[in-house]
Amino acid sequence: MKQLWRRPWFGPLAALVVVYLMFVLLAPETFAGVVNATTMLRQTAVVAITSLGMAFVILLGGIDLSVGSGVALTSVVVARALQGGSSGLVAALLGILTPALGGVVNGLLTARAKITPFIVTLGTMSVLRGIAKGLAGEQKIDAEPHGLDALMSAAGASLPAGVFLAIGLAVVGAVLLHTSVAGRQVVAIGSNAAAARICGVPVERVTLLVYGLAGALTGIAGVLEFSTLTVGDPTDSIGLELECIAAVVIGGGSLAGGQGSVAGALFGALFMTVIKTGCTHVGVPNWVQEIVTGAIIVVAMGIDRLRRR
Repeated sequence: MKQLWRRPWFGPLAALVVVYLMFVLLAPETFAGVVNATTMLRQTAVVAITSLGMAFVILLGGIDLSVGSGVALTSVVVARALQGGSSGLVAALLGILTPALGGVVNGLLTARAKITPFIVTLGTMSVLRGIAKGLAGEQKIDAEPHGLDALMSAAGASLPAGVFLAIGLAVVGAVLLHTSVAGRQVVAIGSNAAAARICGVPVERVTLLVYGLAGALTGIAGVLEFSTLTVGDPTDSIGLELECIAAVVIGGGSLAGGQGSVAGALFGALFMTVIKTGCTHVGVPNWVQEIVTGAIIVVAMGIDRLRRR
């Protein structure tokens, strides 16, 4: 039990199980069904994938506030490409490439120009949102999905392909983080960038790769968002970056860098979905849900402090 307690993902997993069982008892007729469980997994897919990229950025000691704008821009790019006659695959690749380039810019400005990640990504958040509105003419874009809608569509209790994609990316991310040299370098930089540089870790290159990876994952999440909405919406995903940061923090990540896990980020994202869905099932107003979410983040940070002691 002591070994489990030291794991950064154990607390979020335990809290997830407790909260899920609580809502099962409070709303057994609607919340406890298999269909509701699969619906929550479907709703978590976009946040889970973006939280995966955010976990790597926070492990590095950085932050990325451009996630929500990147998802919105991806949906607009995909819709525009489909309107122009591109196939679903080409449109999806263009959508993924766009925020990936934005991530590379974030990495360059952070690593080479030595600008604080908060300021860099705050700026790109506004830039990407502006580009999305410009491409869309400040309105939603309707487009024939050409098969992309199948990524997030499923009948009954079956899981869509997007959920399995999120799980697969999480497995790859966990393997990369825990078994590769690059993963160890990310943790080393987040723990102490100066010491990592003295030890020969290529800090600038790793920073560039991590922000580029986060951008690509944002693009994948944006494709799934388009699959769900089947429109390009430049005003979509406002506040998504805060949900991702909260998921990583709830999952045991430290904003100081060097601590966190892929599993913890996923449990944190699912935990927030369970809270929102459960509150809706028992009739809790939205404004109360926001208060509860904020309180949970603060409590998670307090528990993290106690666990590290």
